[in-house]
Amino acid sequence: MHELSLEAIRSALARREFSALEITTHFLDRIARIDPRLNAFVTVDRETALAGARAADAALAAGTAGPLCGVPIAHKDIFCTDGMRTSCGSRMLGNFVPPYDATVVERLAAAGCVTLGKTNMDEFAMGSSNETSYYGPVRNPWDRERVPGGSSGGSAAAVAARLAPVATATDTGGSIRQPAALCGLTGIKPTYGRVSRHGMIAFASSLDQGGVLARSAADAALLLGAMAGFDPRDSTSIDAPVPDYCASLDADLAGLRIGVPKEYLDAGLHPGTERAVRAGLAELERLGARVREISLPHSPLSVPAYYVIAPAECSTNLARFDGVRYGYRCADPQDLFDMYARSRAEGFGDEVKRRILVGTYALSAGYYDAYYRKAQQIRRLIAQDFHAAFAEVDVIAGPASPSPAFRFGEKSTDPVTMYLEDIYTIAANLAGVPALSVPVGLVDGLPVGMQLIGRHLDEARILNVAHRFQQATDWHLRRPGGID
Repeated sequence: MHELSLEAIRSALARREFSALEITTHFLDRIARIDPRLNAFVTVDRETALAGARAADAALAAGTAGPLCGVPIAHKDIFCTDGMRTSCGSRMLGNFVPPYDATVVERLAAAGCVTLGKTNMDEFAMGSSNETSYYGPVRNPWDRERVPGGSSGGSAAAVAARLAPVATATDTGGSIRQPAALCGLTGIKPTYGRVSRHGMIAFASSLDQGGVLARSAADAALLLGAMAGFDPRDSTSIDAPVPDYCASLDADLAGLRIGVPKEYLDAGLHPGTERAVRAGLAELERLGARVREISLPHSPLSVPAYYVIAPAECSTNLARFDGVRYGYRCADPQDLFDMYARSRAEGFGDEVKRRILVGTYALSAGYYDAYYRKAQQIRRLIAQDFHAAFAEVDVIAGPASPSPAFRFGEKSTDPVTMYLEDIYTIAANLAGVPALSVPVGLVDGLPVGMQLIGRHLDEARILNVAHRFQQATDWHLRRPGGID
């Protein structure tokens, strides 16, 4: 059952070929057996999952089932789940049990999904390798000595190892697309505001966006359709109708204009990744698309702009974690200041503290104009580059990550080198446009991904391109060896 696609599971449940209880039990047993080797999950609530499966079977029998009734799902541990711990991969929230569901969780539950558990992640979504989690690193199912990518590495590893059919994830600077590329999955970050951020613990509020990690574009389209839409509880939510993403998956690519930024195929790109991406572009040409070179001239500035804006917003958002209301509190504080200082020093990891310090500095008097305001001006130029490019092309394509998965510790001692892992993905977050990664080949036995970027609210188009590509190739069907 774990090899079935999301659509196949949904159809089999509707035909009663197996029950929701049977498939949920199957995945829970796989998690218990395989996850100790991967550390993809931080919380698995077997009893709650089985109760949800029984409720799904009752709804299926009564004819009141939602569109994804009985489908097992894993949630990134950044989404609040009523009655289930939400730690954000941090000691700071190690004992936090929310009294409500995030909108994403709420909508998928209404569609009938059964929650298996919460997946591991870089602490507060800050990282590109899933090495910063308080609960230890997640291991890539393709090679357990290598990283799965971050910050949604737990969700990516879970889906790649067939511990869950699909999983939710979030993307602030590439945290869906990069782990999708490194684990051989399809991962989509929708337009900023397309998916509600209510109940999604904030890292950088103007950049964070919820999305999907799945094995195919068709599965991603199904799940995204159930979780997207306007939410009055999120002031940044877009009040626009959500199309049927599945309806346009099979649209012909004849005449589609694809632009490849010359800045993306640069000296920093691994030669094997470049060959795979170029082969993927050639396949899209065979499917009828027209590929041409374009320029996004300000994209090389996306990393420095991001690493001013994101830490600045992080320093503001994480100020609430002070040991007073909820979360970690140090033992035996001497006074209020000591409680603040030691709770934060002990509750946050090194990377989170580094970004808080950088962000606070960038927002401080005398430096705001020099750093934060300048970064926001660059952000506007990057958005204008995309606007100009989409006047000439329909989709932008390029690599999702500079190289295949790297080994643990290889880049964690050098923050700047680690930050460059997001060099191809950050611009889409700064501009707020939708983007996805699709498996495009193997390099030294490890998967790599091709990124597809679309116009605002045009998730249907990039899902269509990814789906047609997957109909013509089998990279998305490859699975890691050694995972039984």
